[in-house]
Amino acid sequence: MSNLKSPAVKKVRKALSDAGFNDTVIELDESAASATDAAKATGAELGSIVKTLVFLIGEEPVLALIAGDHVCLPENLPRALNLEGEVRKTDAEEVKAATGFSIGGVAPVALALDLPVVIDVSLKRFDALYAAAGHPHCVFPTTVGELKKLTGGIVSYNIAAPAD
Repeated sequence: MSNLKSPAVKKVRKALSDAGFNDTVIELDESAASATDAAKATGAELGSIVKTLVFLIGEEPVLALIAGDHVCLPENLPRALNLEGEVRKTDAEEVKAATGFSIGGVAPVALALDLPVVIDVSLKRFDALYAAAGHPHCVFPTTVGELKKLTGGIVSYNIAAPAD
């Protein structure tokens, strides 16, 4: 069976369609479970891969969309999202509960919960981005503008830094 027919990927495809976007989910021959893997599998620059990260601020899960060649600065998430509380990275169970997806295929759309979303401004360097589409072998092309529309996210200048 094609991964495009898996329940999680179908959910992403429906969310894209419902938002007025073409169903552009791509099934890859190789895994895109990490940003490095996704860059290799798509032939895209590492920075154009959208890492979808889940954190807790206090008890509230939030989503950070970070460029593949950057690291998230979790301590800056509360201010960017106008929230208060201690920040911590989530474990696999918490990611699945908040998003409905397993780590390695967490899409920024079709989430299980309505999460606050913040988008790394450095993604604007690229005309085309690739985000996970619910499965480690599926991605969809997008832009920062489309991610804002799809997620209701805000773009922030201080949530990520170059990985180097």
